[in-house]
Amino acid sequence: SDPFRVMKGLIEAYRILKEEKPNIIFSKGGFVSVPVIQAAAVLKIPSILHESDLTPGLANKICVPFAKKICCNFPETLNYLPKEKTLLSGTPIREELRRGSKEEGQKLCGFSDDKPVVMVFGGSLGAQSINETVRGALEMLLPTYNIVHICGKDKMDNMRLSVPGYKQFEYVKKEMKDLFAMADVVVSRAGANSICELLALHKPNILVPLPTRSSRGDQLLNAESFERQGFSVVIRDEELDEDILTKEINEVYQNREGYIEKMKASGQHNAIDTIIHLIEELEK
Repeated sequence: SDPFRVMKGLIEAYRILKEEKPNIIFSKGGFVSVPVIQAAAVLKIPSILHESDLTPGLANKICVPFAKKICCNFPETLNYLPKEKTLLSGTPIREELRRGSKEEGQKLCGFSDDKPVVMVFGGSLGAQSINETVRGALEMLLPTYNIVHICGKDKMDNMRLSVPGYKQFEYVKKEMKDLFAMADVVVSRAGANSICELLALHKPNILVPLPTRSSRGDQLLNAESFERQGFSVVIRDEELDEDILTKEINEVYQNREGYIEKMKASGQHNAIDTIIHLIEELEK
């Protein structure tokens, strides 16, 4: 980056912090954070970094020497950072997601309580490979499960709008909490925020990470970490088909209590309390 712009950013950050006098800085990374963390160190204001991905991003790497603590999402991240500064916290999720109603979810989808629910979503844009595979597996899945499918903008299948036990949405926002409350098993991509929601809500899940050909590979690393910790089953995108998906949904549902226990026992499932406690400790 242009050294003059970096210096300008540092001076501006120093001036603002001197005026505002914060007790502590909490940073999620990104290059705008670098001058702020550096200026805070000059002013002896303690700072906490949060690293969402398994491998630290460049901005957070630059900030590490200036920070008091670094909160991490994955146990493997601790290997890339100074041990004395790291804390395995997980990622905070929207508190509203914990306040969902199973009954509201059932009402929204028109489901009764007679079958377990599989919830499928592929991130904000949907995921073509997941969408096609789930629809191809409906005949095998619907005798046993109700399926709610968040398929992405313009990705709904109009031929299947009235299939009993199969409810499609393009996109869901405020009702997401109720769909999560209703879901027994979730099939999802493996973005850091999405999988941390699954962990915090103790939802047994099958992760289909974005293939490395269309991403930098962070979703695959995220998914493999969750599988190692016993939270998830991973199906690679290129191996995904109707038979494999049906088999894994059945196995995850049958073994759901084991997945839930592992998630409840992890240090990452209650990130908000962990991070608030750390902030209070550093403020003393």
